Amino acid sequence: MTGPRFGVWAPVYGNHGARSHPDDAPDAGYRRNRDLVLRAERAGYDATLLAQHVMHPSNVEEDVLETWSTLAAIAEATSTIELIGAVKPLLFNPLVFAKLAANIDAISGGRLSVNVVSGWFLPELAALGIEVPDHDDRYAHTRRWLQQVVELWQGKEVALGAPDGPPALVRRVPERMPTVYVGGESPPGRALAADHADVYFLNGRPLEKTVDVLADLRARRGNRPGLRFGLSAFVITRDTEAEANAELQHLQALVDAESRPEVSSGADPKTAMYRVLADTSRVGSNGGTLAGLVGSHTQVIDRIAAFHEAGIELFMLQFQPLETELDRFAAEIIPRLR
Repeated sequence: MTGPRFGVWAPVYGNHGARSHPDDAPDAGYRRNRDLVLRAERAGYDATLLAQHVMHPSNVEEDVLETWSTLAAIAEATSTIELIGAVKPLLFNPLVFAKLAANIDAISGGRLSVNVVSGWFLPELAALGIEVPDHDDRYAHTRRWLQQVVELWQGKEVALGAPDGPPALVRRVPERMPTVYVGGESPPGRALAADHADVYFLNGRPLEKTVDVLADLRARRGNRPGLRFGLSAFVITRDTEAEANAELQHLQALVDAESRPEVSSGADPKTAMYRVLADTSRVGSNGGTLAGLVGSHTQVIDRIAAFHEAGIELFMLQFQPLETELDRFAAEIIPRLR
């Protein structure tokens, strides 16, 4: 395995952390996201992830950036960074998405990857005007949808409508298959990843629990070609452990002072992520600081090295204030791990 790769969550929600942070006001605008990804590319980051929501899950009155039109523009603006776009299959016909993604992949010169997520924010799904499938049924739909999209990218004719109707097809097909990331804490999510993912994307958690998840996914995969792994984490790195912990307490106090009713009331109660990550730090999303990347520069480096030794290839990171901390990590951590 090569050395660790580093990515940054694009601020499609405005930021990842306290909404009231005095030095990181929420800004989900396109130009802020474009400039952030360009900044990360210049600083040596390998990837960025654009999550997908059409309604903001923390406050439906707030702005959230549309993912796929943004990816097309950022694909033109950047030159080396991997562009990972999240997609909810309930939002896209397989043919429409396969064409859209193939075109963005061509614009980027082959840098597009796809993060397939089944969706957990029920108000958003209900707002689509469809009958929202049950948790396991959403994963069954995602499995069928992903199989159809991959077959279309392979140039195959796929029956999406009536059996006697014309088949769907993509022309031209991508020059290379986009990398497929799959997340999901539940058994159906893990089974989907084991069967169809190139990369399983974990929510942040301590190392010992990460090792258990990796072992489970490897067992599910069996002797089929290797499955790679990515991990989400919120990072606070400082010269000393005391400085890092003081910053964590500052961020936690800001978050504790806020009210975000939609996150709790709108989540599907069957979503395993919220059971697995219950009663943990609320700084950041998708596990936040639970992976323990809070400490002195040396401590953060050692912890990343341990996760990498266990099998984590890509670290998808969150920071606050975003630009300042992204630069700090690039200066203090990335060179010492390469």
